[in-house]
Amino acid sequence: MEEGSVNRSGELIELMKRFVKTDGSQETAIPGLRFIRASRISEPVHSVYEPSLCVVAQGSKVVLLGEKSYQYDAASYLTASVHLPITGQVVEATPEAPYLCVHLQLDMNQILEIIQSSYQAERSKRESGCGLVINRMSNSLLDAVLRLVRLLEAPQDIPVLAAGINHEIIYRVLQNEQNEALKHFAIIGSQAHRIAKVIERLNREFAQPLRVEVLAEDARMSASSLYNYFKEVTGMSPIQYQKQLRLQEARRLLFMENLEAAEAAFRVGYESPSHFSREYTRNFGLPPMRDLRRLRETL
Repeated sequence: MEEGSVNRSGELIELMKRFVKTDGSQETAIPGLRFIRASRISEPVHSVYEPSLCVVAQGSKVVLLGEKSYQYDAASYLTASVHLPITGQVVEATPEAPYLCVHLQLDMNQILEIIQSSYQAERSKRESGCGLVINRMSNSLLDAVLRLVRLLEAPQDIPVLAAGINHEIIYRVLQNEQNEALKHFAIIGSQAHRIAKVIERLNREFAQPLRVEVLAEDARMSASSLYNYFKEVTGMSPIQYQKQLRLQEARRLLFMENLEAAEAAFRVGYESPSHFSREYTRNFGLPPMRDLRRLRETL
């Protein structure tokens, strides 16, 4: 790593330590920007990534999407172009050197605006790709992220300067050829954009019965094309994607609303509590109520 990058990384670590003192996720005064901290290696955590940029200042994390594994650290960054059900695990962290991550929401309208106002409006022949990408960190992107975080030291500057720096961060991300998919998800009418709309619908209606032919008709694709593009983007089929959403929401309901397993199953769209229990156990490693006890014991 170049000397300038080392200095920027060190400053980013010190700034984040100043603003986030405890483990967990913390919102900041800058809209769409939050910090994540972990002072130890974590258990696998199931969640849904939103369209976002994740920049690790210190430590390392592994993300599982479908059957693929992705690892990123301070030398790299992650972009998620659509909502993706993932399993994440912090794999490098100590109390002395905690895992520190900058998480920035990505606005597809802003991405489209940047694409249209630059040479990046040109489309490549390939209109799809995985919705999750790991790239090597560049000095220009790290510098822009650092300047955004510095604004937290001067809150009066945030309303005037944050939007411009955020604009620059997205531009720097789009400069990387590996982020072609991110461009296509924003371009209205592209295959990727249509898949993104299908994903949005599944996130809204995950408790409803899934009919691939209806989704395909809405996306103006054949059922086989939808299946193939969807799996390329998310690493899973539409049915597998829906199952992940249902199980993660059921787990949240069990933990946050103290529901019985059968009630949680019905709320997320399962007709059979026994079927729900089997799929829950396969996904999380324990039956619902035993998993709930384990979650509470770890807090």
